[in-house]
Amino acid sequence: MVSGWVLRGVVSAHLVAIFGQPVFAGVYLSGDFDGLRLHAAGADVATSIGYLQVIAAVVVWVRLRQVWPFVASLAVVAGETVQYFAGMDGALWLHIPLGVLTVAAVVVLFIAIWRQPLVRREVEHA
Repeated sequence: MVSGWVLRGVVSAHLVAIFGQPVFAGVYLSGDFDGLRLHAAGADVATSIGYLQVIAAVVVWVRLRQVWPFVASLAVVAGETVQYFAGMDGALWLHIPLGVLTVAAVVVLFIAIWRQPLVRREVEHA
């Protein structure tokens, strides 16, 4: 189904975008202050792709009757959003560990979405 392939494409883009975040943070922490600008721009991109992922997961839910990609994507994006605003507020005590957790969650979701068949499930009637 097309909607399943779109979701796979979006989660793949999300993975690529979020992998850049620790790299840009490391550039900044190495003393290159342009790294902070790149990290902020990367956060905008990764978070925006995360929201697109939730929309694609809603379409998978409606068209293919599979709710798990939506629930998982929503949980990841909720954490990513909290992490985003923690970074904007300078709350590094929350931003850094939640950033690590978010990257790990996107990796796990990427694997799950690519491993599971995204085909239409029939509704069972009693």
